[in-house]
Amino acid sequence: MSATLADIFRSLSSFEPKRVDLRGAPWDSYVDWAVAQGLAPLAAYNVEYRMGGAGAPQWARDRLLSIYQGSLNDNVMKLVNFKRSVDALEGRRVILLGAGCFAECVYPHIAFRPVAELELLLPKGDVEGFAGFMKHAEFKPENEVPAEARSASAVLTDGRTQLFCYGEVLDGGPLQAGLFERAMPSKVYGPSLYRLDLEDALLFHTVSQARRGYEVPMIEFIDLRELVAGAPSLGGPYSRLPRADIVLERASAWGAERALFASLSVVEALFPESAANVAPFKPKLSTVTRELIERLLVAPLTHVGRTTEFKGEEALRRVLSGG
Repeated sequence: MSATLADIFRSLSSFEPKRVDLRGAPWDSYVDWAVAQGLAPLAAYNVEYRMGGAGAPQWARDRLLSIYQGSLNDNVMKLVNFKRSVDALEGRRVILLGAGCFAECVYPHIAFRPVAELELLLPKGDVEGFAGFMKHAEFKPENEVPAEARSASAVLTDGRTQLFCYGEVLDGGPLQAGLFERAMPSKVYGPSLYRLDLEDALLFHTVSQARRGYEVPMIEFIDLRELVAGAPSLGGPYSRLPRADIVLERASAWGAERALFASLSVVEALFPESAANVAPFKPKLSTVTRELIERLLVAPLTHVGRTTEFKGEEALRRVLSGG
């Protein structure tokens, strides 16, 4: 029996793939979908270097490998240029969020996690000053703000890299202040750059997904799969098991329990082997809420190969997820 689309996805999104023969699998459907979902670089590496080709047709291998090489070059360019731009900034706290952080702290190779833009969290009062500082590196306000950055306080670009600068998350109050208090130095980028602590990174990622109505690429659930497992493929700052009690306590304080449940339920459904890691972090919700989330959110999100937006009510999804 030929491998299904879901079989290809699970095999090629693993950090420790088993050698399987995917000859005859629906590569025509998989390749374009994987590119759009940010999965192609990891898939290319697995096919070429871990699975001996896996029976993939040559055109598919060539396409995936070209995306891998492009992701490697693009990520290195963006992150090195960003380091040069902020290395001299002193006396501030700027938190690098999302893909820019995960590419180095979660994934065993920097090419595996495409970085479309760099997301930064700053104290609200520092956003304008940071934008002014970045002028020395030719970063200027973006003329046309992308839809995905609509909640950003400022969007800067040097023509190659976009910086989404957020000055207000978690309603900008004491909860946001806690993110800065617990943040860990990211010294490779200079004295003013930080990353969220592991528990905050895990929970904040689910809140971010919820606030975007879960219209997110599949690679984000690999981010979450690895965060909840403690980034076991590396020896970095996130390479420890996160504390479930802390995550659940903060989820309650942030009003993010439904978002946490929804995102982790998607991870568990996509990657059944992650069930043991996920279980301690899933909040206890009422049976009705749990069933609604599983039916309206989890089921469509875990449909491998989906290329269209959800057909349901976005507002209802946001309410159910706590977004």
